[in-house]
Amino acid sequence: MPSFDSAHHAFTPTLLAVLKKHFGDYALDVFMSSPILGYLNNKTRAANRGSKARGAFANHYALYVVVEDYIQKGYAKENAGLSYAKYEGARFSDLFRRQRELPFGAKLQNHALNSRLNDEFKKFYPSVGKPPIVRDVATQRYWIQEDLLQVAVRHKDGKDHIYNIAPAVIEIINAYVEAKRAAFEGFLETCRQIAELGKQAPEKAIAFVVQQLASNVDARVFEIVSYAILKAKYGQESIWIGETEETVAKTALVLYKTGRTNANDGGIDFVMKPLGRFFQVTETIDVNKYFLDIDKVQRFPISFVVKSVESAEQIRTAIRQQALAKYRIEAIVETYMKAVEEIINVKDLMTAFDAVVESGGLQSVMDEIVVQSKVEFNYNDDDEEQDDEGGATLSLLEG
Repeated sequence: MPSFDSAHHAFTPTLLAVLKKHFGDYALDVFMSSPILGYLNNKTRAANRGSKARGAFANHYALYVVVEDYIQKGYAKENAGLSYAKYEGARFSDLFRRQRELPFGAKLQNHALNSRLNDEFKKFYPSVGKPPIVRDVATQRYWIQEDLLQVAVRHKDGKDHIYNIAPAVIEIINAYVEAKRAAFEGFLETCRQIAELGKQAPEKAIAFVVQQLASNVDARVFEIVSYAILKAKYGQESIWIGETEETVAKTALVLYKTGRTNANDGGIDFVMKPLGRFFQVTETIDVNKYFLDIDKVQRFPISFVVKSVESAEQIRTAIRQQALAKYRIEAIVETYMKAVEEIINVKDLMTAFDAVVESGGLQSVMDEIVVQSKVEFNYNDDDEEQDDEGGATLSLLEG
């Protein structure tokens, strides 16, 4: 287990406050003795870093729904006389539906339930030897590893006491989601205000957009802002195209976003019509990442939007050098390099943004940032209805 000092971050006091409420003076002992709580502490580092830090709800919610099922079936109650070992297990369809009912969970897939939570937990705690989720593939039934919920703590009288942390796990995840929700709503409100300010005080809106292209901004925000800029840039350009010589006409370029950031999008983040160009957004200059994306689309040319201040030529050279070191066959390397259609760096985005602003397109960029931010977090304008539903899911243990 890591030391308390090394594990401590901005959300840790909230986690410990929950444990204090449940376990009193033994809260820290429970925390230090539980791999599940240690894992949750690691997974909640993003809570107080604002909306720009990844929420990563998938693994939280996989743990949440199996623990919730454990509680609802009565196994967390002391002296209930129930044997969890004899429980038939929760149905996958019920757990899957439940995680999608949770705040920001509407688009979650089955990967965390089936493997990703267990795989990541093993990376953090390889010596534990037990996965958090037990799964029967044949029957599609799921269980929480009950041993990980029962934490033995030595009391001052020298006797060991077993604490069941299931209710505390639910409350910690609820608190994390609320922190992320508050951070996102603050970010979205800032976007809305800046979008309005763009009409009267464009310099503030411009400064806001520039700030979102900084190196410390999270990937999802960078992707949203770069899309908004490029959509506006290409929207001012057009080509002549037609099926025959007689039908050739001037057609505007339109950029489409394929889905949410970090989604299973087949290696394509944006698609341009009518040229059929593919765009992929990345934070890294790692040949493995670039070539994997190229392979996903069978080496169809891709334009890479890179969160880097290095020039396009420097990035291209770095990729090629890494590729030569890895493959050592120039013919293979050149096949991949030909598929790198264009590299768009932060400077290119800034130049494009300046041109959009010059032509009066600032407001379109701001409005697009608001729209895509809502899409990213499964948010819509029916805020009151969502809040009501969210409030219900975030008070599961009440009553």
